[in-house]
Amino acid sequence: MFSEPQKEHHWLDRLVGEWSSESECIMGPDQPVMKSHGVEVVRSLGGLWIVAEGEGEMPGGGAAKSIMTIGYDPRSQRYVGTFVASMMSHLWIYNGSLDAAEKVLTLDADGPDFSGQNTAKYKDSIEFVDDDHRVMTSRVLGEDGTWNQFMTAHYRRKR
Repeated sequence: MFSEPQKEHHWLDRLVGEWSSESECIMGPDQPVMKSHGVEVVRSLGGLWIVAEGEGEMPGGGAAKSIMTIGYDPRSQRYVGTFVASMMSHLWIYNGSLDAAEKVLTLDADGPDFSGQNTAKYKDSIEFVDDDHRVMTSRVLGEDGTWNQFMTAHYRRKR
């Protein structure tokens, strides 16, 4: 059961460090853009997983904390992980892949839709602009079959 880090695990090492974040979120078509700031500390867990602990303000006000885990499962050849946050009760389960250029990690998940009445499909993408700047975007699949981006966060490595 002992695993050795592989090339895919080493990609996750790029996330390790302390980051500051600025995000913009739109919670619906008639809603205003909400901006927020935060910090995130990402550490490696045995070279096989990253654990990202975030803290900041929620769009619209209030404090928020989050924990994200991401690893790579060699048997399924997929990136896997979880996300939980202090303002929601849903455990997000990630399953995703890295693009051919190895710049964008896209993580798929199912979760509650914005009405809270149904479930929806989501995609969170982590893209490295350079070693000290990454962008995370979140999209939800609409009833019309189109992916709608509702959140963009820029993370910059603290020096």
